Amino acid sequence: MSLYNQRGVSAQKEDVHNAIGNLDQGLYPYAFCKVYPDFLGGDKEWINVMHADGAGTKSILAYLYWKETGDLSVWKGIAQDAVVMNLDDLLCIGVYNNIVFNSTIDRNKKKIPGEILKAIIDGTSELFDDLSEAGVQIHYLGGETADVGDVVRTIAVNGTMTARWPKNKLITNEKIGAGDVIVGLASAGRAVYEKSYNSGIGSNGLTSARHDMISKYYAQHFPESFDPALEDEVVYIGKHRLTDNVSGLPEKMDAGKLILSPTRTYAPVLKELFDKYFDQLHGLIHCSGGGQTKCLKYLPGNMHVIKDNLFEAPPVFNLIQEASKQNYREMFQVFNMGCRMEIYTDADTAGEIISVSQRWGVDTRIIGRVEEWAEKKLTIKYKGEEIVY
Repeated sequence: MSLYNQRGVSAQKEDVHNAIGNLDQGLYPYAFCKVYPDFLGGDKEWINVMHADGAGTKSILAYLYWKETGDLSVWKGIAQDAVVMNLDDLLCIGVYNNIVFNSTIDRNKKKIPGEILKAIIDGTSELFDDLSEAGVQIHYLGGETADVGDVVRTIAVNGTMTARWPKNKLITNEKIGAGDVIVGLASAGRAVYEKSYNSGIGSNGLTSARHDMISKYYAQHFPESFDPALEDEVVYIGKHRLTDNVSGLPEKMDAGKLILSPTRTYAPVLKELFDKYFDQLHGLIHCSGGGQTKCLKYLPGNMHVIKDNLFEAPPVFNLIQEASKQNYREMFQVFNMGCRMEIYTDADTAGEIISVSQRWGVDTRIIGRVEEWAEKKLTIKYKGEEIVY
């Protein structure tokens, strides 16, 4: 059994998918978000979408870093994580404007004071102001903040996004097919709209990153930061303190800030691409839960996706792999490994997409292609290994 499963989590979320298997799949079953008729407006040419997601266990890392350093700024990053995990999913169906956001924050009041709530709420508002300058309008309508110490040990930061959108501006992934190339947008580096180096970690696989990278010190001093039912052998098995400096990075950064890098949004890039190349965007996949295997769920039929030119994995993933001893097969299933957004398009448009993205400071390249096949298949070729899913 993998360390990920031993810690009570699953990259593929099989139990969740089984539980919701009988639910209505919406108007477009291969679209990255579930799309419904326009219940809000009653117009057959429009749709409604509501999406829910959050920062996951990354908030526990923020808690530990704050406890150790007193640095409140990490909570702004958690606010961004909760927003972007919703927003970049909506971007995959072409939705980028006039979005309504509601936050849901559950806290243990004995551990999480009001100053943290304020930092999260203020951070959310600041992010929306920044996105507005790029032409992405999100309306913050508040939400629910609950003191539920019997339920959560520290804090959970989540949110929902709702939008009403015209059908003729939707990306449903139904145009993905043999002959497409896959343009990958890097998750690491420093985009024009980012204030510091981004490790690329995103908001998936943080249970693994936290326990694999940081030391038993945190189990001993902060028992509220993990499930007491876990076996000691999988709890905080790394060698790092969060304040340890990490070498080999473009900017000076400690281990805590490295794995707390806010989830990068691709909204400014994709908004420009929607304006210029909408008809050429055959599909978009956000490589979040499920990492590089996420695409298999959204392929509109039998085909073979080949990823043989992925980015070199950024340092944070190498550190996690070194600590966890996981093989590449599992790493690519849990983490984005340096590429968190995939665009399926024609070969002629790919160069234009790459130029736009790179002007925003986001490293971009053709990472693979789609071929005809008798079933859904994914092949990843990386550092001499060929991994088939």
